[in-house]
Amino acid sequence: MALGPDSPLVRGTTHILCLFTGLEVSVSDFQCYQNNVQHHTEEMSFQRLIVRRGQAFSITLYFKNRGFQLDMDKIIFITETGPKPDLSMGTRAIFSIEEQNFKSPWIALIKSNGANSLEVSLCAPPMAAIGEYLLKVHIDPFQGPVTAYHLGEFIVLFNPWCPADEVYLENEPQRQEYIMNDHGFIYQGNKNWIRPCPWNYGQFEENIIDICLKLLDKSLNFQVDPVMDCALRGSSVYISRVVSAMINSNDDSGVLNGKWSEGYDDGISPSEWNGSVAILKQWYATGGQPVKYGQCWVFAAVMCTVMRCLGIPTRVITNFDSGHDTDGNLIIDTYYDHTGRILENKKKDSVWNFHVWNECWMARRDLPSKYGGWQLLDATPQETSNGVYCCGPASVRAIKEGEVELKYDTAFAFSMVNSDCVSWLVYGGKEQKLHQDTNLVGNFISTKSIQSDKREDITANYKYEEGSALEREAFLKALRNVQSREHLESDRGLPHPEEPSPVTEEGNPHLTSPCGPKDVSLKFKLVEPACLGLDIQFVLQSFNLAVQLKDLKVNLSAQSLLHNGSPLPVFWQDTAFIALLPSEAKMYPCTIPYSQYSRFLSPDKLIRISALGEEMNSSEKFLVDKIITLELPSIVINVLEKPIVGQMLSIQVMFENPLLEEAGDCELTVEGSGLFKKQMRIVVGMLKPQSKASVTIKTVPFKSGQRQIQANLKSNKFKDIKGYKNVNIAPEL
Repeated sequence: MALGPDSPLVRGTTHILCLFTGLEVSVSDFQCYQNNVQHHTEEMSFQRLIVRRGQAFSITLYFKNRGFQLDMDKIIFITETGPKPDLSMGTRAIFSIEEQNFKSPWIALIKSNGANSLEVSLCAPPMAAIGEYLLKVHIDPFQGPVTAYHLGEFIVLFNPWCPADEVYLENEPQRQEYIMNDHGFIYQGNKNWIRPCPWNYGQFEENIIDICLKLLDKSLNFQVDPVMDCALRGSSVYISRVVSAMINSNDDSGVLNGKWSEGYDDGISPSEWNGSVAILKQWYATGGQPVKYGQCWVFAAVMCTVMRCLGIPTRVITNFDSGHDTDGNLIIDTYYDHTGRILENKKKDSVWNFHVWNECWMARRDLPSKYGGWQLLDATPQETSNGVYCCGPASVRAIKEGEVELKYDTAFAFSMVNSDCVSWLVYGGKEQKLHQDTNLVGNFISTKSIQSDKREDITANYKYEEGSALEREAFLKALRNVQSREHLESDRGLPHPEEPSPVTEEGNPHLTSPCGPKDVSLKFKLVEPACLGLDIQFVLQSFNLAVQLKDLKVNLSAQSLLHNGSPLPVFWQDTAFIALLPSEAKMYPCTIPYSQYSRFLSPDKLIRISALGEEMNSSEKFLVDKIITLELPSIVINVLEKPIVGQMLSIQVMFENPLLEEAGDCELTVEGSGLFKKQMRIVVGMLKPQSKASVTIKTVPFKSGQRQIQANLKSNKFKDIKGYKNVNIAPEL
C-alpha cells in the first residue's frame, strides 16, 4: 500500500512549502518499521529510523504536481553527524542517485519510481562513524532554482551482519547471543562454588540508545575535540576505549562510582542491582551524575549493555582468582603474619576472589590480522591506561601467546589470568618466602553459553594448560617483553617498579620451587556447605608422607575479605598441635559459630580460613588457605498465567529469611525487559527468623519472545538473595 502524506504509518516526516512550482518534496517516509526489522533494531523503536552501517535501507519521497524524471531532475543527498560535519573528516557526505561523481562511500539507488513518489535505497559505508545523522536532500532541476529539504534524523550503528564491517560475526547464533540477547548471567562466588547471577542488560529498552550516544558525548575525548571524536567513531577499537573509560567515573562524568569498602547508605550496594537499565536511566536523568555504587560485575554488565546497543558483539567474562598486579612485573606478592593472617599489601598487589570484564568481537586493523576476534575490555577502574582509567581492547590471542607488548594494556590483562604468586611471611621485621605458585591465578574463566543457561569455560582461550611447556614459554615470553619495556623506560629516565630479574628459571627469584616441607600435606575441607546463618564446620586434614614422626604446630585463623581481596580483621583463631606417625593422616575439626562471624561479615560474604604450620624445632613454615563464599537461598518465581503481549500477567515471588534472627527493612526488587516498563520495588518489611513469604505482582508484557524476570531481596541483615525465571511471551492475539 502506498503511503501518502497523511498516512498514520508515515514516520520521520517533514512537510515543506516551496516557491518553485516544479518538482517539490511534500513529505518523506523513512519506512521505520520495515527498515528497523531488516536491520535488527525493531526492539529499539518503530517510530525512529535506526540502521546498521554497510546495509541498505529505503526511504520514500513524495512529490507535489509531478513525479521524478531522471533526465530532468537531479537529487543530491547530504548526511551529517557531529557538531561540525566535514567532508574531509568523514562526518559529512554528499552523494547523488546512481552517480559516482561525488566519490562518496555512501550509496543511493532508485528502487521504484511512481507517479508522484520515489523510493530510494540508501547505504552507509561499513566504516561510517556511528551516531545520530541528519539527512538532507537537494533537488536540482533541469531549470529553476535548487531547493533544499531537511528530511529528518536517523541513527547509524555497527553491523555484525555485514562482512565488510570490522565487527562482523559470521555465526548467527553468536549474533543472537552477543547482540540481540537482552538478559544473561554473570558468574560469581569462588572457583569451588560458581554461582550464576541473573542480569537484565536491556539494551533495547526505551531511551537506552539515546543514553548510550549521550555517554559518548560526555567523554573526555568529545569534550577536548568533538570534531575529531565524532570522526573516529567509525572505529570499534576507539569506541570500546571510550566506553571503557566512561562506564567508571574516575576521570569524567562516567556512569558508576566504584566502592569496595563497607557502607553504601548514600547509594545502592553493588550486590543489589539486577540490571543495567535502572543505572543508565538514573545517570541520564541526573545530567551525568555518577550512580552509587558499582563493583566489577556491575561495570562489566553496564558496558555489555552499551556495547550491544551500539552494535558491537559483547559478552561478560568472569575470572576466578584474578590477579591485580600493580607494578607490572607479572608477580603477585601476598604477605602473612605468624598466625597465617593475610596482611595489607604494601605493593597493593592482590588476588581477587573473582573479577569480571568484557570481551568484544572486532577486527584489529592496528595489529596483525591474527590478533582479531575476541578482545578483553575492562571498565573497572584498577590501573590507568594512557593516563585514563580504562583497559583494552587487548587481544585474547595475544594474551595467551604472551605478546604483552601489543596494545592495549595486554600486559595488565596477562597478569590477571597468568601471573605467578609469591607468599611471604612477615615476622620480626623480616620477610621469609613461604611459597611460589604458578597455578593460582586464572581459574574457570567463564561466560554464558550461546543460547543456553549453561556456563561455558573459556580458560583455554586465555592460556595453555597450567604447568605445560607452552604455558611456561608464554609466561617467560611475557616476562621478557615486560622487562624489555622497563629497560626502555629506564633509558628514557622514566620510573619503573624495580630492577628486572633475570628471565631464566634458575636466576629469577620469583620462579623457584615452593618453600616448605614436601612430606607434610595440609588441606581444608568443609564438612557441609557453608550457608549464611549457620555455623561453619570444616576440618584441617593433615597427612605425613615421610617415614619419620612429624610434630606440627598449626596456627589457624579466619577473616572476612572484600571482593577485591582486601582483608578485614581476624575474628577467629585457634592453635592445633598435631603428631603424625609415618604415613598417618589426621583430621582436626573446627567450628566457627554464626554468632561469631556475623558481626564481621563483609558485604561480599567471603571468609578466608588459613593454617600456618611448622615442624617443631624447625624454622620451616608452610601455609594453606581456603576462601569460603557463604551460600544464600534462592528466590522462587512462578508465572501464574500464560504470558501474552498486552494481557495482564500475575507473577508470584517466593523468598525466605535464612537467618536464626529477625531481618528488617526487607525490600524486593523485580525487573525484566519486555515485562516491566521500569524496575519495581516492593516494601516487605520484617521477616521472622527462617520464615518464608511471598508477594504477587501484576504487569502487562509489551514485547514477545524469550524474556527473563530478575528479582532481588535485601534487608538489614543480608543484601542479595536473588532469583530469576525465563519466560516465553506469546505475541498479541
